[in-house]
Parts: sequence; C-alpha cells; structure tokens
Amino acid sequence: MNDLILKRASKKDIETLLFIERSLDNLKIYSPILINEEMKESLEKSVKYIIEKQGEVVGSYSYEIKSKDNVNIGGPAILPEFQGRGIGKEITRRILEELKDYKRIDLEIHPDNLISLKLFKSFGFVVESRIENYFGDGEPRLILTKIKI
Repeated sequence: MNDLILKRASKKDIETLLFIERSLDNLKIYSPILINEEMKESLEKSVKYIIEKQGEVVGSYSYEIKSKDNVNIGGPAILPEFQGRGIGKEITRRILEELKDYKRIDLEIHPDNLISLKLFKSFGFVVESRIENYFGDGEPRLILTKIKI
C-alpha cells in the first residue's frame, strides 16, 4: 500500500471532493456533503485529504481539530469501485499516526456500517454512545472514541 498518497485538499479540489461524496450518496450509512457551500465551509474548519493510488483519485479522508486534546475523524470515504482493498485501513493507520499526540479521538458511524465499525475497533476505538438522527438525516450514529491515558 505504499502506492497510496494523501494529498491535502484545498478549495481548488471542491469538485473532486463533491464527486467522492456523491458516489456514496445512495448509502443510508453515510451522510455526504453534497452542496458546494457546505464543502467550502467544511474545508475551512477541517483537514481534508484526497487519497490517490497511482495518480487516480480513490477517496478522501478528513478530521476536525476540536481542541488541543481532541480531534474528530470524518473517516475514510472510498469510491465504491475501490472499496474492499484495504485502502481505508491503511489510510486510517496513517491518519492515526498523524494524530498520535491527541488524547481523545472520536468519530460518528452508522450502526449498520459494520465494515467501518470493525475497522475502527481494530484500532482500539470503543462505542461510547448512540445518538438518534445525529446528522439530521433520520439515521442513528454510534459515537466511537479512542482515549490515550
């Protein structure tokens, strides 16, 4: 997986990011950003990466720094044709290494997203709580956390 590249996204990448999000729009287990203005706002408050493999866009990853001790992961968004190849796991490993100095890392996952649940649990995340209609999409989310003591 050394052929995976994380490229820091900027405003010039909005269309690429929206393309990735739209490719996952039909999944109830994912709440995508579909509006240009929302993506601009998200880029301003989050660190976003475009994931490339051999020069081809395969997905994105994001996180938002909440405080000096806490960061919230937006998680991997992998284009459907590249899912199941270990890309999400490898990139999550790299992102967690980048975030190793934070005491608390959290994220929200749909309870039916068993692949992501398994992925994040393999990195030591635990389910902290369940919140109904978390993103206003009518779907529940599990809050997963990893706390460094």
